[in-house]
Amino acid sequence: MSIDFFSDYSMTIDGQAATSPATLEAYNPATEEVITNFPDASRDQLEAAVAAARRAFPAWSSRPVEERQALVAKMGDAISAHAEDFFRLLTMEQGKGRAGAEWEIGGSAIWCQEIAKQSLPLHVAEKTDDRTVETRRVPLGVIGAITPWNFPVLLAIWKIAPALVAGNTMVLKPSPYTPLCTLKLGELLRDILPAGVLNIVSGGNDLGAWMTAHPDIKKISFTGSTATGRKIMASASGNLKRITLELGGNDPAIVLPDVDVAETAKQLFWAAFQNSAQFCVAAKRLYIHEDIYDELAAALVDYAKTIKVGDGSEQGTDLGPIQNRMQFEKLKDLLADSKENGQKFLLGGEVIEGPGYFVPVTIIDNPPEDSRVVVEEAFGPILPLLKFNDIEDVIKRANNSEYGLAASVWGRDTTAARAIANRIEAGTVWINEIHSFSPHVAFGGHKQSGIGIENALEGLAEYTNSQTIVTRQPAPAL
Repeated sequence: MSIDFFSDYSMTIDGQAATSPATLEAYNPATEEVITNFPDASRDQLEAAVAAARRAFPAWSSRPVEERQALVAKMGDAISAHAEDFFRLLTMEQGKGRAGAEWEIGGSAIWCQEIAKQSLPLHVAEKTDDRTVETRRVPLGVIGAITPWNFPVLLAIWKIAPALVAGNTMVLKPSPYTPLCTLKLGELLRDILPAGVLNIVSGGNDLGAWMTAHPDIKKISFTGSTATGRKIMASASGNLKRITLELGGNDPAIVLPDVDVAETAKQLFWAAFQNSAQFCVAAKRLYIHEDIYDELAAALVDYAKTIKVGDGSEQGTDLGPIQNRMQFEKLKDLLADSKENGQKFLLGGEVIEGPGYFVPVTIIDNPPEDSRVVVEEAFGPILPLLKFNDIEDVIKRANNSEYGLAASVWGRDTTAARAIANRIEAGTVWINEIHSFSPHVAFGGHKQSGIGIENALEGLAEYTNSQTIVTRQPAPAL
């Protein structure tokens, strides 16, 4: 299928292109220039998308799971076939460099292929000559998906693939900051999926609010901030929608004194700054044992100085801009607070005004535990280094957060590292690695980092209800 990825951005409603008289502007964060206009869906258009998904649901949910799996796998083939266009467009609208775009688009194709291998087995609790008790998983109906701007394609696929395999239909809203790749994904899939199975509508905050309150949407799957997640949870209570919320994090990394400093410094840099730290599971608080604190801090600064920050479309760029002005201004405010409170900058801290939302890699030396740069989720390339000398103390400090998304522990003695990991209040704890994900490994947050699971069979089950059927054979006729 031939698609022009760089013009004619339309929504997908009931398998057809849909435009809107109202439009919004998409910006290139590296230049602040307008890329294009895209549709701002009306309430009537949302109603049309939900109605299309409802009409498509009976046939789609009745289709053999093997056929649904095959079509989801075919989605992955289509993404791979158009990978180069996705790379360019993703860099243009999100800002990430080539390597980051390849990781996201390649991962999206893999997720389709692997989720397509999953199914939920029938559980037989009891089976006798006269009685059978079985529990099966049944689809929910129309799913509402709301995706973020940091990984707009991959995190859409994390929702689309399991929802469709499970037998649901979907209405998906991308972030208004990064709608273009998702709109093109919808266009690409019109010839693969039956009409109405996947509807993609674009717009601002009103569209998201309409979705979360819509009585015919049976579940909301949302990735984004904790503050927005709370609002969605309240709105979804109107008809007791099911919800999956993957929210914020303030992920601690604990570095023990027996690490190889030179090797670990490079790993920790990318743990913190991958995707310009616009990553829910970025290491955001780096606790370093005092015996190696100065050495590791110096190694981090030295490695950071080799990293190129710039336009993601330029060859050799390692880290791109902040994706949008709202987040850019939040980061500038956070830096100003650190300066006002006399915190020591080992690197960075000075934002050069000019075209593009660029924030330099910034490393702050042992700020107070209650400072904003430690307590808040920066979601940008600002990293506090924090000193510790006692394991009980550092575990307490690591857990002293409303968040509990992920964490990491680094040390040669993996038994000691595992003992710490067991006590960290987070949904995922990596030991001597970070940011490893799989379609077959469950991912979800503790505390205010979310509700529910994505990926693995647990994530697939999130798009279903359980139904138990009890059958008793009648007594033989006399």
